[in-house]
Amino acid sequence: MDVFEKHFLCDLNACKGACCVEGESGAPLTDEEAGLIEKFFPVFKQYMSNDCIDVVEKTGFSVIDSDGDLVTPLINNRECIYTFTDEQGIVKCAIEKAYFEGQISFRKPVSCHLFPIRISEYESFSAVNYQRLDICKAARICGAKNKLPLYVFLKDALTRKFGAEWYAELEVAAQHIQQMGK
Repeated sequence: MDVFEKHFLCDLNACKGACCVEGESGAPLTDEEAGLIEKFFPVFKQYMSNDCIDVVEKTGFSVIDSDGDLVTPLINNRECIYTFTDEQGIVKCAIEKAYFEGQISFRKPVSCHLFPIRISEYESFSAVNYQRLDICKAARICGAKNKLPLYVFLKDALTRKFGAEWYAELEVAAQHIQQMGK
């Protein structure tokens, strides 16, 4: 129900891109995404710091974390190595920067695109779970102020993960839930 009821709108001026820095592990990756990162690395590495590039050269383009999951490597056990800091001090994704500049066709790992949603895959279904973190307090405030439900904020990411038909069904479910609450 959180996906329907909670409000969210990133406020990068407040959080400074903390989701790319804070966490217990790197961003979860699929095998396909790991391959795309390796393929496009020569293009987007121009935005990364030398320290981050050094980590890629030492660890590789992806690593297996303590839970046995394929993830992005971290620098100093904190920040995703595929980041850069802009002029305002905001940590951003180098992969996504290259994507928005039309240099590559891969936006970024879908787990990053879906944040603060995390997907748990089961044999017969995928669970869509809202991960409420303190680093996103400003996003919750901004989302409430703008009356932007979490599922609407994540429309592109949810459509990317599950498809347009699935998202259309989600909108129908959201309308039904909203009508029941009145």
